[in-house]
Amino acid sequence: MNHTSADKKLFINTGLLFYIFASFFFSLKTYGQPQLPGKKETAFIDSIVTDYMTRNKVPGVSVAVVKSQHIVIEKGYGMANLEHFVPVTPSTVFRLASVSKPITAVAVMQLVEKGKLALDSPIQKYVPSFPLKRFPVTTRQLLSHLSGIRHYKGDEFSLNKRYKSLTEALDIFKADTLLHKPGDEQTYSTYGYTVLGVIIESISGLSFMDYLKQNIFLPAGMTQTYQDDPLQLIPGRSSNYDTIMRGIVRNSAFVNTSYKIPGGGLLSTVGDMSKFLIALQNGKLINLKTWQLMTTEVKTSKGTPTHYGLGWILGIPPFEGLPHLPNAVWHGGVQQGSTTAILILPDKNFAVVILSNLGELGNDITSAIARITSYLTSN
Repeated sequence: MNHTSADKKLFINTGLLFYIFASFFFSLKTYGQPQLPGKKETAFIDSIVTDYMTRNKVPGVSVAVVKSQHIVIEKGYGMANLEHFVPVTPSTVFRLASVSKPITAVAVMQLVEKGKLALDSPIQKYVPSFPLKRFPVTTRQLLSHLSGIRHYKGDEFSLNKRYKSLTEALDIFKADTLLHKPGDEQTYSTYGYTVLGVIIESISGLSFMDYLKQNIFLPAGMTQTYQDDPLQLIPGRSSNYDTIMRGIVRNSAFVNTSYKIPGGGLLSTVGDMSKFLIALQNGKLINLKTWQLMTTEVKTSKGTPTHYGLGWILGIPPFEGLPHLPNAVWHGGVQQGSTTAILILPDKNFAVVILSNLGELGNDITSAIARITSYLTSN
């Protein structure tokens, strides 16, 4: 039987997807007490993840669940690399996308705890190279997306230029007018987190990544979290995928995230991100007072709720049939070849991490992490 070139491509895509979903690979680890969730609970997680993958043709997913500051489950599903049939394991390294932001926020608040950074001082105190604007901008406003510094425009989301430093990356947006008076509105800005990275460097005297290694990764026991450097050899790094018309899976376009490392340029595993969440809950990274400040909702100067704290989204409303999780402290991320989410229920001493290697699935991964959380904390 003869096939056209297009037929062959469709056949290959279909065959790969069938292989993934018909016989997905998973690994499982347990760690001490409390005991691993039972068969009913693990089957529920499997069903949620399999549905997320099948409906969206996601090549690979990794999931971890934390209870009482113990990682009780780590599982990998599907493929980290389709072309070489490399399965996802709990050690697979994914792009974090905007899940990088809570890590940066914690780093900033460490400096606040030490008295080296004032949340409400103008940022020029720490970054003199950032031009003065019509109104002063503060670190608190950067953390909560109230600064008025813009987000991406044009094709900036797909930049593949290598920036030598975060200070150099400020040139992309630092001359632009603020979108609004700081504090008046909430406008999401990854570039605001690039400024936070420069603030960390200015105060600490270290590069942003060196600061994280010494003050976040080492204390938390995180050994597989990296800068998303496309030239670096990183063991276990997942390939990145996106879909085009008719849901055909393809390799993601090449990007270089050196201009936004603090807000969307880190890589990690579900195990490392679980350790990050555990370290937050047991006080290894910041104290309880600081954590409470970070997880208190910030309002605009007009009193409008933002559902955001300092680096964290607060609560998941019952939209589109999702379970209502008003006490959830979480963040999601969407990037080329990556959709991610982390979530903590502080009152339940519970956390979940989901990392995947297909982009543009923010609503779907929010649904998945909310359903897993609701089920495991109500049974």
